[in-house]
Amino acid sequence: MGFWRAYIVGRWFRAREGFVVGLLTAANAAGQLVFLPTMASLVAHSGWRMMSLVLGGAVIVFLPLPALLMRNRPEDVGLRPYGDHGATGPDAAPEGNPVAVAFRALAIGARSRDFWLIAGGYFVCGATTNGLIGTHLIAACVDHGLSQVAGAGLLAVTGIFALLGGTLAGWLSDRWDNRLLLFAYYGLRGLSLLYLPFAFDMSVYGLPVFSIVYGLDWIASAPPTVRLLIGVVGTERIGIMVAWITVIHQVGSASAAYLAGVLRIAFGTYLEAFILSGILLIAAALMVLFVGAGGRVHQREIVATSPL
Repeated sequence: MGFWRAYIVGRWFRAREGFVVGLLTAANAAGQLVFLPTMASLVAHSGWRMMSLVLGGAVIVFLPLPALLMRNRPEDVGLRPYGDHGATGPDAAPEGNPVAVAFRALAIGARSRDFWLIAGGYFVCGATTNGLIGTHLIAACVDHGLSQVAGAGLLAVTGIFALLGGTLAGWLSDRWDNRLLLFAYYGLRGLSLLYLPFAFDMSVYGLPVFSIVYGLDWIASAPPTVRLLIGVVGTERIGIMVAWITVIHQVGSASAAYLAGVLRIAFGTYLEAFILSGILLIAAALMVLFVGAGGRVHQREIVATSPL
């Protein structure tokens, strides 16, 4: 999911890249807001087969739109990338076998400590979003007496604040130190997960507070991560390198989805999974502060072409 955003930004924008990544990431939260309660309601009333048919039908309906309307590069429609005033030429497509190109880019990136610091943080990010909350929050709600539809509604509310948080994070990533932003996002998300096991037993304000804090941080890490990675690997390799850290992100998601289930079976509760994930996020927050230590990473100069 993350690599196509980087390709779009790398090809079409030379200014406000973080804001654009934030908007594209927020679109993911908007889909969550629309589909999760609808799909949960369909499962509850009509079964999972009907839900799968409706979801597949929605994909079939919308899939032709980008195929027909999107273009690969601004040069295809006679434009320059936004913010490019002619100082650079069009990006050259990498030559050679695509698989070899991908692994060659990974080999180059793997030599950088900063790449692994960013990728490690993104591993924890995937583990604590799609892997833990995206997979297990509804089950945790059921454990505490809530219905599946109510759990999906909680995720949808989280999506509302993720929409706001992702957009704001993109705007901030063009203006502030992205290491500090990631430190704040990972740290606040970690604190929210440490709080979650106790929120279930609080009165009406417990879970809404979690939804607000966690939601604002859910996808906020994407824009500063891309901006930092551009500083490490350069714009010419940003697409393929974001693809690689997205793979790492998904490995984290799969690991947490499995291990959280194992912990739930072993201890009869999600308490251990939530606490461990919160601690990992605090560690990731501290880790990203060391990106660029010694001056090895350079954040691109912000080019403000017009006020927003």
